[in-house]
Amino acid sequence: MIHFPEPTGRKCPGAPSIALSSSTATNARVPHPSRFLRWVGMYILPQPALPGAPRPDSRTWVFTLPLLTLLLAALPAPAQKTAAKFNGQAAYNLTREFLAVAPQRWIGSPGHAKAEQFIRDHFKPEAAKGNFEADTFSANTPAGLLTMTNYIAKFPGKKDGIIVIASHYETNYWLKDIHFVGANDGACTTALLIELGNYLRAHPPQGYSVWLVFDDGEESISSEWSDADSLYGTRHLAAKWSRDGTLGKIKAFLVADMIGDKDLNIDRVTNSTPWLLDVLKTAAKNTGNSSHIFKYSEDEQDDHLPFAKRGVPVLDVIDAHYGPSTAASPDGYHHNAQDTIDKISARSLQISGDLFIEMIRLINQR
Repeated sequence: MIHFPEPTGRKCPGAPSIALSSSTATNARVPHPSRFLRWVGMYILPQPALPGAPRPDSRTWVFTLPLLTLLLAALPAPAQKTAAKFNGQAAYNLTREFLAVAPQRWIGSPGHAKAEQFIRDHFKPEAAKGNFEADTFSANTPAGLLTMTNYIAKFPGKKDGIIVIASHYETNYWLKDIHFVGANDGACTTALLIELGNYLRAHPPQGYSVWLVFDDGEESISSEWSDADSLYGTRHLAAKWSRDGTLGKIKAFLVADMIGDKDLNIDRVTNSTPWLLDVLKTAAKNTGNSSHIFKYSEDEQDDHLPFAKRGVPVLDVIDAHYGPSTAASPDGYHHNAQDTIDKISARSLQISGDLFIEMIRLINQR
């Protein structure tokens, strides 16, 4: 440690005490830069000579310049603005909270109502600004007329156009008699969108607006998936937005589905829009996550299809290969009681969140 005393022969009232030490010294006092510079000007730099007084010679500078260099090095560096990041651990914690509140969320159940309330509670700031919408409708299903609700949280941008990110939040009606909680299938992506909302609230979009859609009725009501018995929420929303003109403003419709899987590998969904598959590939490269995409290539029946049929650019971000395929469970953990929170991870949610944020940036560059 080097301590600089007052220069001899001159009083230095208020002169700062500068301590230079290793990083282990935590109590070193560093003056505010403006106070420090005033003191340097008064007491360290050679002063103009008074009439009749001898002028400072070059030896003064020999001492002053090294000293000034040391003093400037002791000043704190300007604060650097760090890039904002998605919080995968927070998304994982939200998944746990969501499952505790609403483990089974089949349409018409008390758990479904609690899931709706959970979503509403996390977007009160948007609701207060008129940027949160409940889109309630009724649909004819194999179980009769059922009431469903999509929720849309809107984060206005500075450019005309909308990027939509969607996830379903309900569990399968036909699995209501087993303890199916859909930790990966519906719960973690609901939490992912809520955490994306937290990110967008703190860092509002500078390009296109971003809308987060929590859609209802993605799963079939009966055990047999069909075009008529599936995708109720997004089919309704695509038709509604076609009528009111919103559809023409959508630059990209992105779906988040089953991407909390500990063994994450996002599929190359071939009935997505090709340029958006390229965007996903670039986003993975830019975020260092290329090893987590495109191991498998296949079509998917998912919430992107109603918008694809109406000409909207779409991308299904899904890891459909979830858990080991066995004779007892040919689809792994998909659509059975094994889809629990121990099968997902904060790391996978971090990767997924980073990909969505990077894709937003890349879409805005087009």
